[in-house]
Amino acid sequence: MKVKLIIISIILLLVMVFASGCIPIMEKLGLVNPVNEEQLTPEKGGPPDGLVKVLIGFKEKPGAAQQAMVKGVGGKIKYTYNLIPAIAASVPEVAINALQKNPNVKYVEPDGIVQALDELDDSWGVKRIGAGVVHNSGNKGTGINVAIIDTGIDYGHEDLNVVGGKSFVLYTTDYKDDNGHGTHVAGIVAALDNGIGVVGVAPAANLYALKALDSNGSGYVSDVAYAIQWATVNKIQVINMSLGGGASITLEAACWLAYYYDRLLLVASAGNSGNPPGKGDNISYPAGYDSVIAVAATDQSDKRARWSSTGPAVELAAPGVSIYSTYIGGYATLSGTSMASPHVAGTAALVWAANPGWLNDAVRGELEITADDLGDSGRDWLYGYGLVDADEAAGVPPPLTNELPTVSIVSPADVSTFESEAVISFIGTASDTEDGDLTASLVWTSSIDSQIGTGGSFSTTLSDGNHTITAEVTDSGDETGSDSIGITVSTPITDNMHVSNIDMGEFKIVFAGINKFYTAEATVTIVDASDIPVEGATVSGTWSEATTDVDSGVTDTNGQVGLESDKVKNPPSGTKFIFTVDNVEKAEWTYVPGSVTSAEKIVP
Repeated sequence: MKVKLIIISIILLLVMVFASGCIPIMEKLGLVNPVNEEQLTPEKGGPPDGLVKVLIGFKEKPGAAQQAMVKGVGGKIKYTYNLIPAIAASVPEVAINALQKNPNVKYVEPDGIVQALDELDDSWGVKRIGAGVVHNSGNKGTGINVAIIDTGIDYGHEDLNVVGGKSFVLYTTDYKDDNGHGTHVAGIVAALDNGIGVVGVAPAANLYALKALDSNGSGYVSDVAYAIQWATVNKIQVINMSLGGGASITLEAACWLAYYYDRLLLVASAGNSGNPPGKGDNISYPAGYDSVIAVAATDQSDKRARWSSTGPAVELAAPGVSIYSTYIGGYATLSGTSMASPHVAGTAALVWAANPGWLNDAVRGELEITADDLGDSGRDWLYGYGLVDADEAAGVPPPLTNELPTVSIVSPADVSTFESEAVISFIGTASDTEDGDLTASLVWTSSIDSQIGTGGSFSTTLSDGNHTITAEVTDSGDETGSDSIGITVSTPITDNMHVSNIDMGEFKIVFAGINKFYTAEATVTIVDASDIPVEGATVSGTWSEATTDVDSGVTDTNGQVGLESDKVKNPPSGTKFIFTVDNVEKAEWTYVPGSVTSAEKIVP
């Protein structure tokens, strides 16, 4: 009997030790959830009256003693983290100073706000990065778990396969999207290849909805950090965070541990604060942390979106302008770095599916070295290493493309002006790597006379006017190559023009205090050989003596143009303002300098 009591006592003691000392381990395994006091209380609209939302970092993992400390100052605990040594809580503002002075506390920081980073604006991004090529090879990201930390996902959407998730938003247990942003992001990552709607970058990846942003697209750093912790214990491989806010020690620590300790790959939108001027360091967080891939946005021309944030943390770029994707109950087109980030997250899933034995840093390195450089050589502040390249990163060779045929007009390339009725000879060549010599198939057209010939050479006359002559050839792959030249056909030049008069007029004088500023004005008249005014002639000239500036202008219907010198401050009596005509230009006219080429005005 005595032995039996001893055995029972030992078992009870072990149970108590296990229950008290191993709860963090059980939480890490997802068996026990830390108490979330705010979610169990009836307050609405934020923390209770008089309390401030904060994140408290400790020197060691928080337990009962640290929780008692927070409660002892009148605080209410929201999360006790296991991934990072921190507690999220609401505390009286007067208690913050006392907490900061506690020797066991490393820091106390505000529980900052994070926002979804999109702008309401047919999906072209998946095609642009070459994801379709990867799909055709048989790789669609099967088996890769991707978590979307966002506003949730519309898990009833016909074009999405959401396998699980969790809500971290106050008073919300359902991780279904009530904003639309998270569903749009999820579709870019993994919209199903089912013949409807759109296709995501990795359509066979497993989507997890981690709802950390509310129906307005806003949330707290504490919820994002806790969502990251959830991902580390639920076998997530890639996290997409299309959100951003200010820097946070707690969030940085969560990202660092998730990346370097739990080996997750974290991808985030760089931010939409790059305009203007677009070259400063304005990256949002968590994208700004070294443990996170910061993604900038590009448009259909592979140019940086004007609002895309810039800075040294930018690591990759991806399509982010007018992206068509899934939305609550349907589809929508949005723009933002929020749309760029999931292109990279989806590509990471394809790379990991192609290389299941790789660690996260190997996947990250492959994304970097295979990116298409768009800016300065190497990494730059606008595009990072460049545009993400899904097919190259996933090791799939791009499909062979039919080369454009090459066309060259070799005559009359050195002549551009012909008189009316002139017979003009044309010679051109064309070649193609697939089809060989295509010279006989050349088709020649003029912007004025339509088709003017075929073959490699011919002669013809053209109508008066400015022609654009194009030689074009189409190969067996239906690819077309062309070359163009410009030709002017007109009647011979029949007249010359010259300067008939330069009228200096009166000085323009402006008084400023005791100072006087003089400006000289020259009116130049251009006429033809019959002294008829020439309209539309460009007169160029130089001011000398008092000033040294140059000036030009175009004559009006009277053949005149007014030109003005720079201002001269307090010029002494006898100062000369001289204007000299250097050249006069007009199409089909010839400038012949006459007896008048300059004039002067002297300060009295």
